Amino acid sequence: MTTRIGALGRLFDIGAGITPVNLNTGANTGKRISMEDCEGITFVIFAGVGTAASDIPCDLQEYTAYTGGTTADLDIITNYYHKSELALDNDETWTLVTQTAASEISDIGGAGTSGEFEQIGVIEVTADQLSDGYTHVGLNIAQPGATKLGCVLYIKWGLKVQRIPSNLPNLLNPGAANA
Repeated sequence: MTTRIGALGRLFDIGAGITPVNLNTGANTGKRISMEDCEGITFVIFAGVGTAASDIPCDLQEYTAYTGGTTADLDIITNYYHKSELALDNDETWTLVTQTAASEISDIGGAGTSGEFEQIGVIEVTADQLSDGYTHVGLNIAQPGATKLGCVLYIKWGLKVQRIPSNLPNLLNPGAANA
């Protein structure tokens, strides 16, 4: 039997940022992910239909360690992309949103009135954008103000070492044994 290496493990790896939840139950702290063994990470925010008060605010953080350490805002978001529609059905196109460099996005849908739609938002960070001494990132979502189901996936790309998926290192602390 031949083991085939597809895109997973060769081009990218995927991790959990925020697992599916009603984002309005409180502040949603994104899990940390290491950038020590990749070129960059794409944060994918996926959310269902909400109400006018359920716009999704995001905050990008950087950390000096996989646990504990120092936390800081990563003020590098100058643009991001989103798709928004009442019912996402793959006929949408990406919309580019630009802003002054910041760690925060007040509404991933870009308009300040996007809570009424299903949404996909994308933010990209490269490892060289982290401050000196910082090795990990995470994306937090503040409580939107009304019921909104959503999650965040981390897509790690530009992997320094390519492996079959079962041999990829853990995303939190590469080099440590997988728990």
